[in-house]
Amino acid sequence: MSQTHKNIIETKNLGKTVPTTDGPLCILSSVDLLIKPGESIAVVGASGSGKSTLLGLLAGLDTPTQGFIKLKGVDLTTVGEDGRAELRNQFVGFVFQSFQLLPGLTALENVMLPLELRGDKNAKVSATQLLERVGLSLRLTHTPMKLSGGEQQRVALARAFVTEPAILFADEPTGNLDSKTGDYIIDLLFELNQEKKTTLVLVTHDDALATRCQRTIKLEAGRQV
Repeated sequence: MSQTHKNIIETKNLGKTVPTTDGPLCILSSVDLLIKPGESIAVVGASGSGKSTLLGLLAGLDTPTQGFIKLKGVDLTTVGEDGRAELRNQFVGFVFQSFQLLPGLTALENVMLPLELRGDKNAKVSATQLLERVGLSLRLTHTPMKLSGGEQQRVALARAFVTEPAILFADEPTGNLDSKTGDYIIDLLFELNQEKKTTLVLVTHDDALATRCQRTIKLEAGRQV
């Protein structure tokens, strides 16, 4: 269990190959990573280099065809889908380029949801406080359709951080935003990252965003360079 405290994520020889009509296609190959608690890591590379695939594997959303991934000391290749879902529920938060908010719920309800799924009795209070923290105190009852892109991403940030995850995965978090709004979201992301001591792993093609991270992992054609 000594690795649990030193590294929140550990991978060895991690790879993903998928079958195609032309034969096996290698999307990711031989990725070795050690990520410490509280670190901020940018995963960069050209489109199709395997960035989002790597993020999905690290988060236990997908399974590798070679190697292993340990999240908080648990080998994700040895637990089933239910086990991975439980680990995500306990330790992981997500922010996506496309926001992924539930359209029928208000901003407040979207942020409360992950807490309610845990049976948290203080879901409303915690969600309200975090939405106030990201500057949306006047938007609590608005549904996503009534919010701008930047406001939707702030709701998504609040939802990701409300469970105080040990690790947050962000996939192109500023990809659908104009540069000014994107800059604001980046500042907010790193402020919350510092406040909550959350490990941050983000996929980006934005150099300005990557340089804000402590370390950069570059992928080329599915390989770490």
